[in-house]
Amino acid sequence: MLPADNPFATPSDLPYEVPPFDRIAEEHYLPALRAGMAEQRAEVEAIAVQADEPTFENTLVALERTGRLLQRVSLAFYNVTGADTTPGLQEIEAEIAPETAAHSDAIFLDKRLYARISSLYERRDSLGLDPESAWLLERYHTEFVRAGAQLSDEDAERLRAYNAELATLCTAFGNQLLADTNDSAVVVSDAAELAGLSDDAIASAHEAAKARDLDGYALTLILPTAQPPLASLHDRGLRQRIHQTSVVRGAQSNDNDTSDLVRRIVRLRAERARLLGYPHHAAYQIEDNTARTADAALGMLAKLAPAAVANAEAELADLQAVVDAEGGGFAVEAWDWAYYTEKVRKQRYDIDESELRPYFELERVLVDGVFHAAGKLYGLGFSERHDLPGYHPDVRVFEVFNSDGTALGLFYGDFYTRDSKRGGAWMNSLVTQSHLFGSKPVVVNNLNISKPPAGEPTLLTLDEVRTMFHEFGHALHGLFSNVRYPKFTGTRVPRDFVEFPSQVNEVWMLWPEVLSNYATHYQTGERLPQEIVDRLQAAAKFNEGFATTEYLAAALLDLAYHTLTVEDLEAPGLLDDVVAFEADALTKAGVNVPAVPPRYRTTYFAHIFTGSAYSAGYYSYIWSEVLDADTVEWFKEQGGLLRSSGDTFRTELLSRGGTADALSFFRGFRGRDPQIEPLLTRRGLDRA
Repeated sequence: MLPADNPFATPSDLPYEVPPFDRIAEEHYLPALRAGMAEQRAEVEAIAVQADEPTFENTLVALERTGRLLQRVSLAFYNVTGADTTPGLQEIEAEIAPETAAHSDAIFLDKRLYARISSLYERRDSLGLDPESAWLLERYHTEFVRAGAQLSDEDAERLRAYNAELATLCTAFGNQLLADTNDSAVVVSDAAELAGLSDDAIASAHEAAKARDLDGYALTLILPTAQPPLASLHDRGLRQRIHQTSVVRGAQSNDNDTSDLVRRIVRLRAERARLLGYPHHAAYQIEDNTARTADAALGMLAKLAPAAVANAEAELADLQAVVDAEGGGFAVEAWDWAYYTEKVRKQRYDIDESELRPYFELERVLVDGVFHAAGKLYGLGFSERHDLPGYHPDVRVFEVFNSDGTALGLFYGDFYTRDSKRGGAWMNSLVTQSHLFGSKPVVVNNLNISKPPAGEPTLLTLDEVRTMFHEFGHALHGLFSNVRYPKFTGTRVPRDFVEFPSQVNEVWMLWPEVLSNYATHYQTGERLPQEIVDRLQAAAKFNEGFATTEYLAAALLDLAYHTLTVEDLEAPGLLDDVVAFEADALTKAGVNVPAVPPRYRTTYFAHIFTGSAYSAGYYSYIWSEVLDADTVEWFKEQGGLLRSSGDTFRTELLSRGGTADALSFFRGFRGRDPQIEPLLTRRGLDRA
């Protein structure tokens, strides 16, 4: 039992049962997590030992009702450890990781519980279940089998050991990468070196240095390989320094070197897969995705790679021509790509991305862009709630309403970077929707935008605008959830389907009636001139060779690690040098282009080594983009951003969570299987 003064001891008394962050202290989490696990284990034990014949209600619905305390603590805890961690929270995360893995195993390896589920599964056609309930039975049976419920007692113990160690290692990877990224901020003493950066970017760098008690300017790193300042900095030496600092994160000879963690994670995943009856980790992971097999995922990537690389090489030739024309006397390197790309973009389309930023002020992008598009398509309304606490002062809270004024849920926006936040951008839930419990969704979007000095506007790059629209697509997927069972809520869909709604939402950022509503100059109020809009549209496929190649390189690197078998790993020295393994893997895949390094290199590939969600699943972005591009064509066919189209997309797909086979939703919505041609056209791969 938790003491009554622990804020998690009872459900939150705040609207939507949001966590009372203003009352939660660091010391509340660990006892609440442990109490939540103990409570759920007792609830599950009561289901497993009951003498009554298994029924859908007394077994599966009962299972869905377990773990309420653990869920409300976990959702709050892991949101904060990702977005605003501390050394104390990191210690708790490391301590609780193996306990959480053991807790999950205690449930999914319980043979008594599996026997009850198996009994129901064998009688599934005679139970008279509605479609969502029938799918719940299907999923529970599948998940128990995949989790090892059919293993012998001896093998189950080995599996428990694997899972516990992996949980510890993945937590360590995330914490060490965060520390190394913070330590790797590039410090500049002379402002003259920053020539090319905008005034607000220089001011943000000065603020970042002050926050570290440093003189001068600190250029902080974002998670991917490519760093935004490289597009603007005139000083080639500084560009090289930033790039080389970026690509050695986690690979340096210091306490934050992640190479040993990578080697051990890859080995354990391969051994676990073999124990569960699979040749390698990718086979295990992808079987439960829409791709079904590693060969299917690899086959698609292999089909796209040659055309993407050919486009990238043509783009490289264009960049080299500019360098030569300027008398540069050097070959274009990775740290030159973004800088000379902007020059070519300027020459070819008369677009200077730095000149776009004054038209992309954060508040306008959010309210008049992201929220406006959601209003046009789905009739949503938004009202900021200043009475609800966030977990950090930068967090903003909005109540979201349907077109008829009924409350839909809450949206938390946490947009600024800080040393306590992991890199990248993501969506979390703080409360999940479920008719079983009568709960409404509360979702969070995290970005990593540099914070300007107090009183100065936050001006976004085009890529940051895209990211804001993308993450809000995930938020909509969570907000629109309309399911009975918690297992199916919101974004709980296959990994290679989850990016689909978010990538559709990206497209609206340049949709004419959306762009014209938010892209106004923060000082003059002038709308982004139509001729620039036209040039942006004309440049839509510009630099797609680079973008596709850097992405494919990361996706193929992920699969190179996770298609290794235990026998492969017996080869002497195979992973002794992960940098060499990476280079060899990219060469074999045909994507080793020195000027276009992978979006993530091994030692800072957080998607695949901080947890299992994206391991052997980074391919999912482009797999989902097939669905996304085809869907955007459907919207065009219907006439654009119409409420009727939005309502159909919401009803047929966004609201249904994981309540059936994911591709069946697409088929029901589109009337056929997805077609790849719209994706090829979008990325310029149909003419390479």
